[in-house]
Amino acid sequence: MRIITYLEAINEALDEALAQDPKVFLLGEDIGIYGGGFGATKGLQAKYGKERVRDTPISESAIVGAAVGAAMTGMRPIVELQFSDFITVAMDQLVNQAAKIHYMYSGKASVPLVMRTAGGSGTGAAAQHSQSLENWMAHVPGLKVIQPSTAYDARGLLLAAIQDNNPVMFYEHKLLYNTFSDVPEASYVLPIGVADIKKTGEDVTIIATGIMVNKALEAAGIAEQKGISVEVIDPRTLVPLDKETILNSVAKTKRVIVATEAVKNSGFSGEITSVIAESEIAMELKAPIVRLGGEFVPMPAQKMLEAHAIPQVTSFLEAIEDMLAKDKH
Repeated sequence: MRIITYLEAINEALDEALAQDPKVFLLGEDIGIYGGGFGATKGLQAKYGKERVRDTPISESAIVGAAVGAAMTGMRPIVELQFSDFITVAMDQLVNQAAKIHYMYSGKASVPLVMRTAGGSGTGAAAQHSQSLENWMAHVPGLKVIQPSTAYDARGLLLAAIQDNNPVMFYEHKLLYNTFSDVPEASYVLPIGVADIKKTGEDVTIIATGIMVNKALEAAGIAEQKGISVEVIDPRTLVPLDKETILNSVAKTKRVIVATEAVKNSGFSGEITSVIAESEIAMELKAPIVRLGGEFVPMPAQKMLEAHAIPQVTSFLEAIEDMLAKDKH
């Protein structure tokens, strides 16, 4: 194993996919010489040429529309949207076209398209460049939604997404790009729809997505010093969702916290909560399910306000201690 960044893992996966399959090509704003908004495509245009790493006009609607057409005619496009917020401009192409075509054509057409996009807060980029909108896409039948939290997961799941014959949304948190983890040099692919137990524990289960996994693990380490054993589950993919791993963990600890950076109101944490509440395990819970999520406000640009708008490590610790205190009563 060697240790590389999340951003390097994404770049390696794209490089490997381009090398292996001539049908794979990249398109997006400034992905060529500039190397993409965050550097994920650095060096790839020089290596594979302008036909396979294509700079596009600043029009998300046109970019995604072109990608849908290319995918339908045998290519395997990988779109980069610089910020996940810009998905709003391409909603028709994604929601009404890419997600529906396989069904509408009775399985005779497929759309093997991957959309990579950077989401989340923490950079002071304000309300139009800091949102977590993955829940929108998880609501649409026909789209797969992936949200890796580590470099290892990012590389293996991106390659899986590129090989998949369905349209896949691939969410990368901006603050994760410079995080490190062990990643093999040899090629590997991770299965879509399989959660990962990031830390085993006995007292409380935390189910967290994206960058919340890192905060959950930090909180779990602090809680462990106080004698509290916390299990951390990373779904890794929202659609399809690995319900079995989630329910097995909750059945063991009988206490659960669900955390997302996305706004809690109508968020994906509600879907995970419902999976638990509608199962037989619900009757065995020792405390009510706790949801942590973003405040119902546009994301502030000011760093201190931005931090207040989303769950922090202290939010997890308070939830854990409050849950255990209620259990004692």
